[in-house]
Amino acid sequence: MPTLDTMPPALSDAQRAALDMLMSRHSPWPLTEPAPSAPELDLVFQAALRAPDHGQLRPWRFIVIRGDARHALAKVFARAARARDPDGNAERFASKALSAPVLIALGVRIVHGHKVPASEQVLAVGAGVMNMLNALHVLGYGGFWASGLNSRDPLVRRELGLDAGDELIGFLYVGTPKDRSDRGAARPDPDACVSEWTGPAAP
Repeated sequence: MPTLDTMPPALSDAQRAALDMLMSRHSPWPLTEPAPSAPELDLVFQAALRAPDHGQLRPWRFIVIRGDARHALAKVFARAARARDPDGNAERFASKALSAPVLIALGVRIVHGHKVPASEQVLAVGAGVMNMLNALHVLGYGGFWASGLNSRDPLVRRELGLDAGDELIGFLYVGTPKDRSDRGAARPDPDACVSEWTGPAAP
């Protein structure tokens, strides 16, 4: 498959710059101040809502946690961890709430019994989160999408204000990468993941 170095010269400078930016996105860690401003976060959410939304169900439920609210979330994480395992390390889970200047809880408001299956509604939110990650990267920030036990805990979901039928598919950690070098995980060659279908195999 072509790379940026082997693409046809008809690509404009703007197209090449956009693709260069897209290809350089990774998930940096750790993240620190500064965090995106309110207008910048608004742009990030606008990008999220450009994701495909079959049935116009608008399943996105993004909950921003920043400032002192992160300490309140840490207490929720600790309480949930103790309920799951009284002998476990609750502080390990609590510390995750303070791992970035901004956290965004990623909720899905699922309409059950609709012709659009629940899986597609979850995918719509996932597509929105990918748009957010790309927008953060373009703006010069980092985003790290994590799930884990906190995102599957009904107590955490309830304390965040999500309904019992909603899903929490993770947390987006947002801030400025401490390390600006592009040291993300190596990506596989597309040829290992892409094939072309030319019709049914002969019987």
